[in-house]
Amino acid sequence: MSNHLNTNFQLIQHHGYSLWELEGMMPWERLIYCHLVTEHVKKENERIKKEQAEMRAASSKARARRK
Repeated sequence: MSNHLNTNFQLIQHHGYSLWELEGMMPWERLIYCHLVTEHVKKENERIKKEQAEMRAASSKARARRK
């Protein structure tokens, strides 16, 4: 039950779903949407990590040139 409520909270707060939409979904439909959101979050996290690594590399190169 706690996982269900936590998932509802995350979907409502961070992904724009309403409680009415979530409660109206069929169980299989909810699983699909949760899976899609999870995959989206993973891809965004990977993109952010890649951007941060590129920024760190560029910063290191700039510092090395100044020396």
